Amino acid sequence: MSDSLRVVAIADADSFVKWSASLLGSVAGIRRHLLLVKTPLSASAAQERAALSDTGVEPHDVTRLAFADTRAWLEAQRPDVVLLAGRGPFVRLLGRVIDALDQRPVTVAGLPGMAIPAQRGALDYRRHVDLLVVHSHREVRAFDELGRRIGVHVPTALATLPFARPRERMLSPQRAGTHAVGGLLVDERPAPIDSPVSPGGHVRRTPATDIVFAAQALVPAVRSQRAEIATLLLRTAYADPDRRVVVKLRSRPGETETHLERDSYAELLDGRRPENLVFSYEPMSRALQTAAGLVTVSSTAAIEAVAQGVPVIALDTFGVSKSLLNTVFVGSGLLGGRNEVVGGRFRHPHPGWLRDNYFHPEAESTWWERVEALVAMRRAGALPARRVPAARGGALHEAWHRASVLGREDRSAAGRTALLAGVPAARALAAVKRRRTAAGGGTWADATTDFTLEPNPFHDSIRR
Repeated sequence: MSDSLRVVAIADADSFVKWSASLLGSVAGIRRHLLLVKTPLSASAAQERAALSDTGVEPHDVTRLAFADTRAWLEAQRPDVVLLAGRGPFVRLLGRVIDALDQRPVTVAGLPGMAIPAQRGALDYRRHVDLLVVHSHREVRAFDELGRRIGVHVPTALATLPFARPRERMLSPQRAGTHAVGGLLVDERPAPIDSPVSPGGHVRRTPATDIVFAAQALVPAVRSQRAEIATLLLRTAYADPDRRVVVKLRSRPGETETHLERDSYAELLDGRRPENLVFSYEPMSRALQTAAGLVTVSSTAAIEAVAQGVPVIALDTFGVSKSLLNTVFVGSGLLGGRNEVVGGRFRHPHPGWLRDNYFHPEAESTWWERVEALVAMRRAGALPARRVPAARGGALHEAWHRASVLGREDRSAAGRTALLAGVPAARALAAVKRRRTAAGGGTWADATTDFTLEPNPFHDSIRR
């Protein structure tokens, strides 16, 4: 069926552009297109180029549109499948556009990286889609359990995280001491940071000496902790002046990204960098080509590095908790502290962790088969539409939703009115909810589960 299917991904922010393009690029034979809708989070031209690198989606497969033109464009294109790729409110807003189409496509949504813990808002905003794509067996269980807890029933399907596929730059000769786990060749023996051979016997084609730090906007959230990481990067650079420390950033000055960053590393390191501590805006896949090790708190870049045979340290300097988004690494063998980074003691994951966490066999990724089945059902009239319910506050509430996502791109009087009334109310309500959660921490403080029921602790408005 794939040869006849027209599939459109609708995205705005850079991480969702990268994920959706990579996901569609992994499906052979479809007619794919990427629609970028203008919002305050929209990827710049440079971010778009970086996001599309190695995805199989070409620049001529991309259209940029104002939200107001989206419905007419979709009516003209008549896609069989729409992949809604954006933050929750964006997905809900575009879901209303889908509801208004004369010919309804199958709707799919997902998250652009690791999604442990499974968050209530992530599922609730996507409750109207036909299929939710997740990327590990652990995520399947987490979202299924979360759905049972909150009464939201969205079918889930397993995909291979696009960034978890080994790259062509690595050779894969089997050698003594290795065995296959989830499609990777794994060796439990430690690999020195300057070793040209990865634990799976993958021989690097280019010298790999850089230490790459994958910066994140959300974690850690405290300025003093981000300053500690900046100091750690400086220590690492001074420890070996012949080795580059590469701070991999997602946005240049003036650009936006999926999440709101406060206390950027560019600011924290301004004016005190040695020559071998550099900033990079290139695609992560390219940065990893010369990486001897990757450092992060909880970025999906860790999974991308593992797929390339690059050893990792997931920083546990500030603890391991859901609020740091790093509980996914418990049992991986990747957690480590400052001294390990400075000393270059990077590590590869324990084989037992891989299959449940993003490195399952490709044959277990059945999301596209599920999509094809849903398309067949819809064509046969056997798939009921999962419509976005009307906002409980009526037209003003609808205007608030739209203006919250579109920001300055929404020039309607109703949107301006809704924001004037809604912003203070929304802030007050969020503060009340956070105070209720703060006393005991709720499920965010429960390390025994992989889901959360309360609002997330990040102050991360879409409006910039």
